[in-house]
Amino acid sequence: MNGPIRKVSVLVMVMFLALMVNMSYSYVFRTESLRSDPNNRRVRDAEFGTDRGDILVGNTPVATSSAVNDRYQFQRKYPQGTLYAPVTGYFSFMYGSSALEQSQNQALTGQSDAQFLQRMVDTATGKTPVGATVQTTLDARAQRAAYSALGDRPGAVVAMDYSTGAVLAMVSTPSYDPNQLASHDLTASQKAWSSLTNNSDQPMLNRSAKNVYPPGSTFKLVTSAAALTDGMSSSSMIPAGKSYRLPNSTAVINNADDCGGSSITLAQALKTSCNTAYAQLGVRLGDDKIRAQAQKFGFGATQLADIGAVASRFPANPDAAQTAMSAIGQFEVAATPLQMCMVAAGVANDGVVMEPYIVSQVRGADLNVLSNHNPRQLSVAMSATDARQLQQMMVGVVQGGTGTRAQISGVTVGGKTGTARSDGKRPPYAWFVAWANDPKVAVAVFVQDSGATTAETSGGRFAGPIAKRVIEALR
Repeated sequence: MNGPIRKVSVLVMVMFLALMVNMSYSYVFRTESLRSDPNNRRVRDAEFGTDRGDILVGNTPVATSSAVNDRYQFQRKYPQGTLYAPVTGYFSFMYGSSALEQSQNQALTGQSDAQFLQRMVDTATGKTPVGATVQTTLDARAQRAAYSALGDRPGAVVAMDYSTGAVLAMVSTPSYDPNQLASHDLTASQKAWSSLTNNSDQPMLNRSAKNVYPPGSTFKLVTSAAALTDGMSSSSMIPAGKSYRLPNSTAVINNADDCGGSSITLAQALKTSCNTAYAQLGVRLGDDKIRAQAQKFGFGATQLADIGAVASRFPANPDAAQTAMSAIGQFEVAATPLQMCMVAAGVANDGVVMEPYIVSQVRGADLNVLSNHNPRQLSVAMSATDARQLQQMMVGVVQGGTGTRAQISGVTVGGKTGTARSDGKRPPYAWFVAWANDPKVAVAVFVQDSGATTAETSGGRFAGPIAKRVIEALR
């Protein structure tokens, strides 16, 4: 064999060897990622013809599949589509899936590792594979109350059991109907997708967990926690006043109402939502202490990966003026309603922040439990002693401060109102975060466009009553 032929032979052998190595590597290490790739149409065809498992709220399916007489064999349905869309997401032949339909896809299609034995039995007996059932933590009463209370206003509500982290309600408005995207009429599905994605109201955006907004005065809870952790008490005196010029700046901040003097207690500052007091407190504490406190409540970390939640943030290197604005929830502070619910929950739970979760259990077609979620502690945001002081400060807000519209007879409710500027062209955002002792629930309400003036929203005119309705629905 002459030299050139030998070289070609070696090259061909090396190429075959590389192909074999790549195929072996792909089979062993890439099978799962290739199979779950949303662009893999072969897998999508197979999944779309699967008897997909139910997603449950209580004992009620909010996503289910039924047999149909077409080439796909099973139709995915959402009996209460718009109500639960932010949690269930959609399952579409054309556009893949989102939220729980995406994160729980392996279990819902019967393809998870825990279902291997059942797949083998189904194959041996010739049975059609059936997906697992996903049990959520949602409470139908809280979900309906939040959705109804928000009405046609764009916004979000998150409620959770602060002792466990179980999410009891997750609402985002305006919402959308995932049945339109799950349709087997692919032309109709395409039209629905185009209409939804081009809608300026963004009905497919989960405002409760997948977008961040300036939290306004609700962030004063974090600043208060930082102050208490730093050695202050609810009765500590802090400078207030009618106005405050920011350090090294000509900008001046004012208060919506009278705070009660030029020097007031920390409790009074929270009760009246005193901007000048908290701005000066922020400068006194410094950005590092406030940031550290925010991180203890969950800022900077992603929670609820099941639905693709995003992390909330506190600015990295603010100057003194920016720190003052950050202390009142402005400048570049940005949070999801989920995150602000976690803040209220941590305070209510004596400083312990529980990891939020929305899937409590996954059960196979034979009803055997495949996975079970046990409540887990995420962090200790503050000492129990300091948390109880902040609890009483929040109770003061509801009993005689800016949050009186959230009062419930016979129930201890602590809360904090919030107002945040948006783009300067629309009314400010309205916030209210709260907790109750009976039931043990924390709630965050965000109204993106309340149509109110700053004074009206800071007084809890819109968001406070929504939180009240959610708490009452759970009693």
